[in-house]
Amino acid sequence: MNNFYDEIKNLSIDIEKSVPMKNHTTFKIGGNVRYFVSPANSDEVANIVKAANKYGEKIYVIGNGSNMLICDEGIDGVFIHIGDKMSEIELIDDITIRCSAGALLVKVCNFALENSLEGMETAFGIPGSVGGGLYMNAGAYGGEMKDYVISAEYVDRNGEKGVCNAEDMNLSYRHSTFAEDGRIITAVYIRLKKGDKDEIKNRMNDYMFRRKDKQPIEYPSAGSVFKRPEGYFAGALIEECGLKGKAVGGACVSEKHAGFIINKGGATACDVLELIELCKHTVFEQKGVVLEPEIRCLK
Repeated sequence: MNNFYDEIKNLSIDIEKSVPMKNHTTFKIGGNVRYFVSPANSDEVANIVKAANKYGEKIYVIGNGSNMLICDEGIDGVFIHIGDKMSEIELIDDITIRCSAGALLVKVCNFALENSLEGMETAFGIPGSVGGGLYMNAGAYGGEMKDYVISAEYVDRNGEKGVCNAEDMNLSYRHSTFAEDGRIITAVYIRLKKGDKDEIKNRMNDYMFRRKDKQPIEYPSAGSVFKRPEGYFAGALIEECGLKGKAVGGACVSEKHAGFIINKGGATACDVLELIELCKHTVFEQKGVVLEPEIRCLK
């Protein structure tokens, strides 16, 4: 084999060339990536990483494509898609769930409900995968993944597999050690507790109602654009600065929730980045608060 593509094809791993990333992100924005690879298990992830290292290909990882903005020019590298092919969810004892990293958080929440397990209802409606959620310690309504994750399986950037316990993940606000060292999460173990199914369902419905009522889920977006500044709420600051509805090209600060930038049609990554900078500059000028983006900008 003399190139990455041929080696991956020879391993019978699903690989495509020149894939438009706008089809794989919740923002519906992004140019073409050189290689888009969809492994079916951790062994395939390890083989992809080893081949990428061998041929000097840069590695990126994508789950459900939320919380991510990809440049318009595209990316000359390898996107490893931890998605449907790695989405198994199983109960390994009465209160512990093992999820392959591509499983959607919504589906994991529903699986927990089916088994009368409570503790992760606040994640219901977060538009991401369990692996992506752990990568950034996703959370909402006072809950975070660190509240119930106990361990995770991973592949490191040398293609070696391992297991990491929660206490070694450095989980904090929108952060984990995986974001520091580039290890690829392949499975997540969640420990909950037994609860009343009707009460769990009611809480899930309540959180979903709040999302639909307050968030612009009818438009493509990457979720909350900015991290929560200490002592403030980013959306409230942006609204107070009169930026609701402010648009650059097809990108617009949501009228429904100013913490979201939405794609109203044909938005480019440049549009979004310009609007992010405008929000940051205006809020700092008027409020003296520095806004830090939560979304990952890849280029």
